[in-house]
Amino acid sequence: MNQRVTATIMAALAALLTTASMAAVAAPEGMTFPEGTATPSETCGACHKAIYREFAFGFGSDIHYQPTTIPSKPGEKLVMPAKVAATATAHAFAGVEPYPIHAREAEEEGKSCNVCHFPEPFAIPDINTPEMVKPKARPKGQEAGGLTCASCHLTPEGKIRGPYEVKAPHETVADPAVQTAAMCAYCHSMGKRVIGKQTQTFLEWRDDFNKPGLGRQQCQDCHMPRTMRKVAEDFDNPERAVARHLWTGGRSQQRLASALSLTVSQPDAGKADLAFHVINIGAGHSVPTGSNRRAIYLNVEVATRKGKPVATKEWMFAPWYGPRPDDRKFLEEDKKRPDAIAASQADAQGPHETNIRAGEERILTWLPKLKPGEYTVKARLIYDLNRYNPRSFTADQTEINRSILTLKVK
Repeated sequence: MNQRVTATIMAALAALLTTASMAAVAAPEGMTFPEGTATPSETCGACHKAIYREFAFGFGSDIHYQPTTIPSKPGEKLVMPAKVAATATAHAFAGVEPYPIHAREAEEEGKSCNVCHFPEPFAIPDINTPEMVKPKARPKGQEAGGLTCASCHLTPEGKIRGPYEVKAPHETVADPAVQTAAMCAYCHSMGKRVIGKQTQTFLEWRDDFNKPGLGRQQCQDCHMPRTMRKVAEDFDNPERAVARHLWTGGRSQQRLASALSLTVSQPDAGKADLAFHVINIGAGHSVPTGSNRRAIYLNVEVATRKGKPVATKEWMFAPWYGPRPDDRKFLEEDKKRPDAIAASQADAQGPHETNIRAGEERILTWLPKLKPGEYTVKARLIYDLNRYNPRSFTADQTEINRSILTLKVK
């Protein structure tokens, strides 16, 4: 984190803590939330200081916003507004992130399609619901506030839910489901389970990870690691195991590096045959997951002992846009669709590898044309936040793993 960003965060925190001290003393009994889920998160941060610090500034994580571009204008960068910390969590900047805003205008004619960024209060669904629907959106005039603390914690009855029974200036309700993956289901899944499709993260966790018994972790166990502290610092409540509100993901090197392993092997000694084992060892869902913009590239280079490249190969792993593989053969058909721009954008990239499911070992083979001799095979896994950028744009790409093999060909 550079000094300018650190100074900005510290100044903001100082102002917040001053406001919080005053608010904690003056907090009224029977506090209500007339603005519903449009209630600014700063209101909650007045009492829940550490949690707000994590939410708004990513404090305690390695999150950093990475710019992207508009596909139709490859030289034009989309960057976060200056008032938003570059280290903020994805939930904190859901209302101002420029790419979804641009995509909604360019692809959906301004329709309020990304309702997960501004939901009304909702009840936590049953974890086994076959088909998850989108939550109800706030009115158009209340969209700009984006995802707030109240978006997750405010119940339809106007109470604040959490994992514990607590005394607070507002009505509270203890709801154990807030610590389960069901809490994330409405916004991180869409429709029925379709293997390979985008927006399936919760369903990938439930059907590929949890039900088969690959692990007992809920979403929060990886994305919201716990710490011992007070929920509200200036109130008389005990220290408890409290989740850090960070949700590290695609903008976190730490989270990406723990997801996939990569091994290169030579199945037959003396032959140029190569096998690349990409193994989902650390994610409780497919990788990449979520938006069809996300991609993983497996880049391979074979070089002589002197370092001269003699062969290269690349694979791309990405979610499909819809319930079928992305393919150029559908481009003419796409023109007749109401979502023609988004569908065509995906199909134009042609067939590719599907994302790698929880616990899966994907083996890809390659037989480069090599003369007898000794070579070095270098393989790298690269995560791309937006595969629709020109390939020359690398500002939103992160290398997450690499493997090297000495290859002898007879």
